[in-house]
Amino acid sequence: MLTLYIGNKNYSSWSMRPWVLMTQAGIAFDEVLLRFDSFDPDSQFKRQATALSPAATVPVLVEGDLVVWDTLAIAEYLAERFPDTHLWPQAVAERAHARSVCAQMHSGFGALRQYFPMNIEAGLPEVGARVLREQPAVVEDLQRLQSLWEGLLARHDGALLFDRFSIADAFFAPVVMRLATYALPVTPRVQRYLDAVRALPGVQQWVAGALAEQDFRPFEEPYRDAPAWR
Repeated sequence: MLTLYIGNKNYSSWSMRPWVLMTQAGIAFDEVLLRFDSFDPDSQFKRQATALSPAATVPVLVEGDLVVWDTLAIAEYLAERFPDTHLWPQAVAERAHARSVCAQMHSGFGALRQYFPMNIEAGLPEVGARVLREQPAVVEDLQRLQSLWEGLLARHDGALLFDRFSIADAFFAPVVMRLATYALPVTPRVQRYLDAVRALPGVQQWVAGALAEQDFRPFEEPYRDAPAWR
């Protein structure tokens, strides 16, 4: 049986990727939450994460004695473990293209991620507008992201990046949630993609779990002192 260790659903963008991927693909797994208390070396979260993998981060996928960490490694393992789910596009060239855009998301768009941390429960349009005024690097990231999506959507002429759901859509799901939280301006074609991703059952289930947590973590909230549900 597969076990996926994740962080808080409201905040953990890295955890969202494999959870949505597995849920959307119908891959059964057990979920274990490692609650964010802090990221200090002596925190409960760090102690638990360190016991799981050398990276001491989430997500972590465990199957028997096998431990897989890092979202890209987890995605590749699942694609090999469950070939009938077709998590990558089947054509060789398309598969290479999908891997390229996933790697770009995996290591890129640093300014956008820095200034717009994932916070599914929040609505922060004023923060989004201010950051876009003050941080040119974020504007560049947003333009680069939209250009990437526009090219893929025009090429495949579908609602998702490679027509049917793939690892690429799971990898971009957290940034889709960021764009919604901070109400960032996007083109009509990109907005249709955002709507399509948010309509995926796997994403909707993750969002429902995030909203149900009601677990305000101040160190994850640089832009406010309290959540809306208080």
